[in-house]
Amino acid sequence: MTRAVAPELRPIGTRDLALLFAGLAVAVAPHALRAPPWLALAVLALYAWRAAAVTRRELLPGPVLLLSAALLGMLAVRLQFHALFGRTPGIMLLLLFSGLKLLEVRTQRDAAAAAFLVWVLAVTNFLYSQSIPIAAAMAAAVAASVAALIGFAAPRRPLRANLRTAALLLGQAVPVALALFVLFPRVQGPLWGLPQDAYSGLTGLSDTMSPGTLSRLTLSDAIAFRAEFKGETPPHRDLYWRGPVLWDFDGTTWRLGAPELADLPQRGRGGRRYEYSVLLEPHNRHWLFTLDRAASVPEIGRYLEDGQIVSAAPVRSRIRYDMVSVVGAPPDPRESALNLQRALRLPAGFDPKARDLAHGWRAAGGSDADVVARGVAYFRAARLAYTTAPAPLGRDSVDDFLFATREGFCEHFASAFAFLMRAAGVPARVVTGYQGGDLNPVDGQLTVRQSDAHAWTEVYLAGRGWLRIDPTALSAPGRLEGDLARAVTAGAPLPLLMRPELEWLRSLRYDWEALAHRWDVWVLGYNAERQRDLMARLGMRDADWKDLASALFAVLGVFVAGLLLWMLGRLTRPDPVQGAWLAFCRKLGARGLPRAPEEGPRDYAERAARSLPAAGERILGIAALYIALRYGRDGQPGGAAELRRRVRELQFG
Repeated sequence: MTRAVAPELRPIGTRDLALLFAGLAVAVAPHALRAPPWLALAVLALYAWRAAAVTRRELLPGPVLLLSAALLGMLAVRLQFHALFGRTPGIMLLLLFSGLKLLEVRTQRDAAAAAFLVWVLAVTNFLYSQSIPIAAAMAAAVAASVAALIGFAAPRRPLRANLRTAALLLGQAVPVALALFVLFPRVQGPLWGLPQDAYSGLTGLSDTMSPGTLSRLTLSDAIAFRAEFKGETPPHRDLYWRGPVLWDFDGTTWRLGAPELADLPQRGRGGRRYEYSVLLEPHNRHWLFTLDRAASVPEIGRYLEDGQIVSAAPVRSRIRYDMVSVVGAPPDPRESALNLQRALRLPAGFDPKARDLAHGWRAAGGSDADVVARGVAYFRAARLAYTTAPAPLGRDSVDDFLFATREGFCEHFASAFAFLMRAAGVPARVVTGYQGGDLNPVDGQLTVRQSDAHAWTEVYLAGRGWLRIDPTALSAPGRLEGDLARAVTAGAPLPLLMRPELEWLRSLRYDWEALAHRWDVWVLGYNAERQRDLMARLGMRDADWKDLASALFAVLGVFVAGLLLWMLGRLTRPDPVQGAWLAFCRKLGARGLPRAPEEGPRDYAERAARSLPAAGERILGIAALYIALRYGRDGQPGGAAELRRRVRELQFG
């Protein structure tokens, strides 16, 4: 006598194990690309080990070996990341444990736990990216794991039937997810900011600048922010996006000053006024990028005396703000004596050749404006090369750039010009930010990337205020025309999509980025403010969390009630196969051949065939099809319709 095996202890089949593998692979792949090479190879080896053990179960390791591997893996992660807690080390441990869990899978119970691990790994991918591809990939991973769970519970059902059931379950979850998304109270700030290393992967401008700082950003196509103008977009040469202002120089590195909060100066007549909104990507810094010169301050921002606009908290999630700027307006001529004195400081003992050059400009006489004009003429005539891969500089970085390598990126030009101005007695400072942007013809959004990072100089002239001088544009005018590929020296590395031969790929990127922008605004940008606006349109003004919770439970209650009624309707609806068979029995009963209660379909059909020999073959065929549909292991597509047709067309002669 064979002893029955509990369902949760049944061994799992190859088909359902393959679905589990697929779900885990999709959820793990993005993490594996971020993992150290040794960890990625170790996880790949664990997965390959389990795949090899599908047909040879004796290859599966015992509990002692699995425990030893887990402890060794924890030690290796601790040595690699110097911690076991936090976003990155925690997820790397999950990555490792997913491979070990697969090696432990032998029964349905083990496989179900591994399927739940797919969901955890899928969620953790959103700690790094909430993009459309990641969302689609994680949805596929969850779908594969749900299909695997159904297969574990119904191992004999056809794969197509299990996939159909998984699609039905996930389809029922979509309205619930939508209701939760729309009505669940929004949390101020990102949920993902809890671990201490949650923002370690963010890139962008720094609060310091030294040779090579900005040139490294030029190879990144990552988006810094998007801007949408109301009306005409400014010409490319006027798109100076102001960021950190650097005041202090120690000979190699420029550093952020400590400016005070100030009132926004009144912009005088002249210039052109632009209204626009900015969708800023998280960069874990305080500055908000605005088109020079700002004529308004967003609600989340504060204006500093050196023209920066900053937020009270670091920008750790995507934010949107509205701005007004006036391009070409005369600057505010006022400046404190303390700031002017600070803008003349230079470290002693650095760059003697550059100092001599600047002293010569001052000795030639004239005003500060004349000295600035001599500096501008020098940079125009010097033919300094503009390149994204400049040669390394020594201790006297300005001297090396001007008189030795004679090549550099924007930070070299800006640093050298500010140094020369200070050495000549003209107050100067360095401004970092972005210059230009890529106008998307699909949706009209101006996309500013990390590759647009730029640095320029501001000099102070009495009675005229701080004036922008871009020494890079003096030597490489093409930089202001938006063509980095034409502005840099031949052979210098460029971002992939700036290469002239990939114009067709840029066109595809425009379409994709237009779609991604809508995703950012309507899905990722659905914050507390947008939720309040939506609720107000729906008649719920000033809705607090209690109102939202009540609305959420009401919507979910209506949905669950509707789903329950639908399921009850399916349960009470007659089975089409059984309905056709009953119609067949009634048809034979009308000919004087009713079915006896104890009579099975095969016996009944054989008795009817003997009594009605003219229709005997058709009667037996109907019974055989009914038995196959009712009791067979594999369903037949369209079988119920075929059975109804045969019963309907049955004639007895």
